[in-house]
Amino acid sequence: MSSGKAFKVLVTHPEVPQEGIDILKQNCEVIQVQSVPVDRAELLRKISGVDGVLWGGHQPLNAEALDAAGPQLKSISTMSAGIDYVDVPELKKRKIPLGHTPTVLNTAVADLAVGLLIAAGRRFHEGRKKIDNDQWENYHLNWLLGQDIRDSTVGFYGFGGIGQAIAKRLSGFDIDRVLYTTRRRVHKEIEEEFNAKKVDFDTLLAESDFIVIASPLTKDTQGVFNATAFNKMKETAVLVNIGRGKIVNQDDLYEALKSNRIFSAGLDVVDPEPLSPKDKLLTLDNVVVLPHIGSATKRTRAEMATIAAHNVLRGLVGEPMLSPAY
Repeated sequence: MSSGKAFKVLVTHPEVPQEGIDILKQNCEVIQVQSVPVDRAELLRKISGVDGVLWGGHQPLNAEALDAAGPQLKSISTMSAGIDYVDVPELKKRKIPLGHTPTVLNTAVADLAVGLLIAAGRRFHEGRKKIDNDQWENYHLNWLLGQDIRDSTVGFYGFGGIGQAIAKRLSGFDIDRVLYTTRRRVHKEIEEEFNAKKVDFDTLLAESDFIVIASPLTKDTQGVFNATAFNKMKETAVLVNIGRGKIVNQDDLYEALKSNRIFSAGLDVVDPEPLSPKDKLLTLDNVVVLPHIGSATKRTRAEMATIAAHNVLRGLVGEPMLSPAY
């Protein structure tokens, strides 16, 4: 290679923070996809012959991309926590190590989740609409009353790093207890710290005042929040989703919110993304929808790029990645 650098690495998005690219450039020749949105043809052309890939964005990472790269490819890291757009069995079959960046975004996502919980529970969106529509009725005493976080039961569907970071923040709001539904029980010390108890899904639904979805999307979690689930929830319950949109059956959620079967919802993830501005969900007063900005802080993105870059470099030299996906 003319550059005299040992490895060639593709960065699949032009907006990957410079902090990550600078790390790679120290001992790799870096090439970068320039199109936004990413043009698949450009990606497949530029991936040919590279040794490593820093996968920025949620383009499908599958056999097509791996075939285009060639057999010398030995290291890939995404710049995300979720890897539902990655064909993991295909990478494992080819023995290509995969890194991702889960822990660095816990703080930013947890902060946003608390914001959604308050916004949905205290009717921020509905209140703002009242102002916009000249319906500010300041002569009522019981107007726009919301749900208290104090002394509430908060249920977590998924209680990994992000769920625990949210629980830690909510402890400052004097919640009563935490319930969680996961495949495996968390450590006893974590349960003690958050006054948390592992329960089955039905108990979580029935007893929680707030429910936070903080699990990855898998075939087991897809669509589990459906009409059956909403019918088991309290009518005063607030649902927050910072996991993946497909974990919720959105048609059923619309019906549950419209009929006031549950109180409200706060969503940073929806299905599809982007959501059409004409989507019926957006006609409702009692749902706060954000455009998937959970990890969108400058510091968090820089840290994600940095960890992804270190993952790629370690994979190239056969060392264990900082943050392996498997």
